[in-house]
Amino acid sequence: MQLQVMNSPFNQEQAELLNRLLPTLTESQKVWLSGYLAATRTAAAIGKAVDQAAVVPAAASGTLTSKEVTILYGSQTGNAQGLAAKTGKTLEGRGFKVTVSSMSDFKPNNLKKAENLLIIVSTHGEGDPPDNALSFHEFLHGRRAPKLDSLHFSVLALGDSSYEFFCQTGKEFDARLEELGGTRIFPRVDCDLDYDEPASEWMEGVLGGLGEGQDGSPVPPEPAGVPAAVESNYSRTNPFRAEVLENLNLNGRGSNKETRHLELSLEGSGLSFEPGDSLGIYPENDPALVDQLIGEMKWNAEESVKINKQGEVRALREALLSHFEISVLTKPLLEQAVQLSANEQLKELTEPGNGEALRSYINGRDLLDLVRDFGPWNAGAQEFVSILRKMPSRLYSIASSLSANPDEVHLTIGAVRYDSHGRERKGVCSIQCAERLQPGDTIPVYIQKNQNFKLPENPDTPIIMVGPGTGIAPFRSFIQEREETGASGKSWLFFGDQHFVTDFLYQTEWQKWLKEGVLTKMDVAFSRDTEEKVYVQHRMLEQSRELFAWLKDGAFLYICGDEKNMAHDVHNTLLDIIEKEGSMSREQAIEYLADLQQQKRYQRDVY
Repeated sequence: MQLQVMNSPFNQEQAELLNRLLPTLTESQKVWLSGYLAATRTAAAIGKAVDQAAVVPAAASGTLTSKEVTILYGSQTGNAQGLAAKTGKTLEGRGFKVTVSSMSDFKPNNLKKAENLLIIVSTHGEGDPPDNALSFHEFLHGRRAPKLDSLHFSVLALGDSSYEFFCQTGKEFDARLEELGGTRIFPRVDCDLDYDEPASEWMEGVLGGLGEGQDGSPVPPEPAGVPAAVESNYSRTNPFRAEVLENLNLNGRGSNKETRHLELSLEGSGLSFEPGDSLGIYPENDPALVDQLIGEMKWNAEESVKINKQGEVRALREALLSHFEISVLTKPLLEQAVQLSANEQLKELTEPGNGEALRSYINGRDLLDLVRDFGPWNAGAQEFVSILRKMPSRLYSIASSLSANPDEVHLTIGAVRYDSHGRERKGVCSIQCAERLQPGDTIPVYIQKNQNFKLPENPDTPIIMVGPGTGIAPFRSFIQEREETGASGKSWLFFGDQHFVTDFLYQTEWQKWLKEGVLTKMDVAFSRDTEEKVYVQHRMLEQSRELFAWLKDGAFLYICGDEKNMAHDVHNTLLDIIEKEGSMSREQAIEYLADLQQQKRYQRDVY
């Protein structure tokens, strides 16, 4: 059905022109046009008739006169930071004077001076701001936030729709900036894990809203699908197929865990990284799960289906293996699935007010559960795959130094297996690595820069590293690098796992570094070797006086691992130590730790 302009304020000639134009526009051109129109202001005054031909859009007539744009990002893993840099380059190429800054580096008082502000921010954990957005978020939502009546702004929010508080931080910034008097350049865009296309459309909308280049002429949109900044040959959208060199189980016989040490070749890729960066992997779904799904729906595995908006076609089985997410359910997926099913229970589950029941159902289930629980389905394979999310990459902290291992990247990956709702579940990427990836195989990868988890610039600076389980990965990278560069600063590792005999990851390497003095001090906690469970935070408390002395001596403190439990407990333990050893109140300890974070001396790589 073709949309026609009818019953409109346009005369017949204008309506005919619009009806000819609208069907020819791409989605991104429509987004740009809506942003351009949203930025316009009527020049008509009350009681004064103005000839329509003389009304000039504000963006073109100079309402947004400033060529200065401030871009602030809040980023935990580096996605928002990368997009901020890319956006800055695009705007600079169009004649704008751009400042790109982490929210933690931005002086809040400068907000009053900003005229055009772009916020690019991810949401972390259960709806929380990323670490480097915390102080700015607190300021903006506090009493000291200024009125921002002259501010023009737009927000790009990054998130994961499988979490309840999807893009929560971006939504909060957007609402608060409006509350303080700001005017939107372009409406907020919320991005799921596959953020490239919506981020590109937001950029075009922002350009339309800003409305002009340096010479005062309207800015044409970026061509759809063309990146604003030239990236290296291999990237998130063009991954490198890295060959597997080694794939070893680090745990001993009898362990409850399986932790894989993966060595991949980057030879010929031109990819480089620094300690603290991550490697993104695009995994494949479990073939057994794909075959069960196809069998359950009685689909033809060889049927051709489109896998993207560009119309690329793949056989159904290949598409489900490599291109679509089938192991996680999300609220948006179930809301779309309702249209393909006559099942009343599914309809009821997705109705407003049933959020708790929906969350309960989604937790621990996958696409196979969905199709089994809510048939019959009134949809063919193409309709069904059209509602699925693109397969998201998995990020792993890099466990090696490039200078110590040229053309290689090492990873430490814990195999995820558990039972849920009567079925065995497997981590998509971790189990591919554990069960199906052999030396000689290749896997699509890219480097994810993370400027929020970096060694101190001064090699004499002491470092304290807290990394239980697979959280040890980046610290292996840190110590390899410091050994290679001859850094003289002291180093202290806190490591924990279940059993000393079977779960001391990279034990011989750590003991060698300790013996040679590359590692100054090491404290370990093996929770299942003693009657009372002992974790890394208990070892930190035992060493509280010396740990605080290191902090007073300028040490950088790093935490890597599980956010929900370990990182939370370690954070509270640090506050206890600072309060006790620094003779401070709890409020002063909180301020002390926040100040360390501001100085980039307290950094976390948590997941």
